Amino acid sequence: MSSESTATNRSRCLSCGFEAPDGDGAWGRIDVPGLGRMTQCPECGSTDVITGASIG
Repeated sequence: MSSESTATNRSRCLSCGFEAPDGDGAWGRIDVPGLGRMTQCPECGSTDVITGASIG
């Protein structure tokens, strides 16, 4: 029997806890001079977001 996970990778805002699937349209995108394109939380506007690859 396989224990393979079929969970969707999710991203989470470290400021307010908002979660949504990676690449979901809920996440905002902003261009920051010197840093490039960043993901922005739609709830609080923070760019302190951890991607699904790092969420256990």
